[in-house]
Amino acid sequence: MFISIQPTLVEAESTGEGKLVYVIPIEKTVERGLEAFLKRTTQEATEANADHIIFEINTPGGRVDAAANIAEILQDLDIPTTSFITVEALSAGSYLALNTDHIYMKPQATMGASGVINSDGTAADKKAQSAWVAAMRGAATSKGRDPIYAEAMANADYDLPKYGAPKGEYLTLDASSAVEVGYSESTVEHRTALLNKLNLNHASIIEMKPTLAEEVARFLTNPVVVPILLSLASIGLIVELYSPGFGIPGSVGLLSLVLFFYGHVVAGLAGYEAIILLVLGIVFIVLELFLPGGIIGFLGIGAIVGALFMSTNNIGHMTMSIGIAVLLSIIVSVVLFKTMGFEKGFFRHIVLKDATTTEEGYVSSVNRLELIGLEGKSVTPLRPSGTGVFDGERLDVISEGGFIPTNSDIKVIKTEGSRIVVREI
Repeated sequence: MFISIQPTLVEAESTGEGKLVYVIPIEKTVERGLEAFLKRTTQEATEANADHIIFEINTPGGRVDAAANIAEILQDLDIPTTSFITVEALSAGSYLALNTDHIYMKPQATMGASGVINSDGTAADKKAQSAWVAAMRGAATSKGRDPIYAEAMANADYDLPKYGAPKGEYLTLDASSAVEVGYSESTVEHRTALLNKLNLNHASIIEMKPTLAEEVARFLTNPVVVPILLSLASIGLIVELYSPGFGIPGSVGLLSLVLFFYGHVVAGLAGYEAIILLVLGIVFIVLELFLPGGIIGFLGIGAIVGALFMSTNNIGHMTMSIGIAVLLSIIVSVVLFKTMGFEKGFFRHIVLKDATTTEEGYVSSVNRLELIGLEGKSVTPLRPSGTGVFDGERLDVISEGGFIPTNSDIKVIKTEGSRIVVREI
């Protein structure tokens, strides 16, 4: 009796038994923290010889630069990839989905609406829009999809009323429309159904999750959070200068600065050279408090600003963030100076407060009131100042207004400190 093992092998092949599948989430905003997470997880999948990678996507989009870097990671993978859109893949999210080999969607899921929007909510310039449209078209073409729909997602000039995108509107595909245009291969209810479609229902599944450090880094590198951190850092340190001792404001400022660089280091945006430059800048500023000149202080500020720029690949956004922080710091400094002056905090150690006031017995000159009414003679012409003699005492005097010749009879009419005013009799 002969037993054939071929059916068993075919069955194993059709169910994915013995295969390894990595499931990697693409969630929340697309930014550099997500890029670092995907770089780590796809590298782990490659090193583990995974047979398939499923990206479960639910994102409203995000930064174009981060999406471009992530797309490069996806295109370089030799492992078959599938995007499973669970809720939405909008803007940069649709671009990431187009860079994978297969796309599946849940019934309520959508993808598209990929116009480039600046951080202030306005449309990007034509150069940026053209580059983004080309990137969307290239992503679709690279995986054998009709590029016209990818272009319509990023270019509102296309007229596709059949899919709810007349001219002037960006294309957004629902699950059925995506299947119709060939962007989604099928609509599935859940991951199990997707694995059945991929013949991987008996495969070993490894679900990747962001570590706590990666979650924190994603939050700290968010484009909205960066200017807040820098503003808190600058304002906290400014307020500390006006506060006695080192307390809450200074702690908040230093913590904000530490969090900024921590997030950017974990996300792979900042290296140790940026940290070294930051520490060097802080040392220079501390030295400036004890050394005259001001040059070391400016070098310290320059080093810190340089460290900030070394921690980003978006110079424009970093410039805007630093500008916001500086503006808020100036406003807070003016308010604190008007309300507190230099009498408290660090400034009380470096600003001279002692004054020789009249109340304390200090006078710049004696006001000789006893001379008023005294008569004498001018020993020099008064033009209008000159010299007069009063009871044998020579005094510097000034005439009330006009010229007074020598040996004229004069009378003191007013004294104002060292100023003695006379009138010709």
